[in-house]
Amino acid sequence: MKISVLITSTEHPIYSHIGKWAKANSENNQINILHSHKGLAGGDILFLISYSDVISKANRDKFSKTLVIHASDLPNGRGWSPYIWEIINGETEITISLLEAEDKVDSGDIWKKIRVNIPKTALYDEINQLIFDAEVELMNFAISHFSNITPVKQPDIGSSYWSKRSPKDSEIDINKSLVRQFDLIRVCDPDRFPAFFYKDGKRFTLTIKRDSE
Repeated sequence: MKISVLITSTEHPIYSHIGKWAKANSENNQINILHSHKGLAGGDILFLISYSDVISKANRDKFSKTLVIHASDLPNGRGWSPYIWEIINGETEITISLLEAEDKVDSGDIWKKIRVNIPKTALYDEINQLIFDAEVELMNFAISHFSNITPVKQPDIGSSYWSKRSPKDSEIDINKSLVRQFDLIRVCDPDRFPAFFYKDGKRFTLTIKRDSE
């Protein structure tokens, strides 16, 4: 099977996981990992994994199927960084959806959903491992069920959208308790978007690490 995977940046934490997945599946598949949709050659499956640009129908039509993996229980939680927003808002179970790409963001037919339990003390890297393992499982499902899947249409009502996160969203309010902001602190990417706060006009970066038991 000829498969292309689009990921916006090599700096994204999922990149290394997809590289391992591609190596493990290279014997029976031709897999290319790309960072731009320009010059897509076509094939059987195009996976959009943490890819920020909208893929035109012309590019999607180069593949038998163009599939998105989105970390929310669609149609709820369309948009950007859904599982980050949900954990910040207290969720302890995240749904990962495998769906077909369409012009309207995150609106395509659903192939499969997986639910992932997120421990209340899990930190950024541990949360990512749980989410990324589920995403790889869905990619494997797509390959093995490529010829016999019956997608399910999303409801036309009841959708919600998350906005795009920016570095500003990692700011901690030093006037609020640590307990109230723990979920925000633990989902911040310590390398790309670390938690931070201001004190007396100075900016301070905050990192978190769980002590060994």
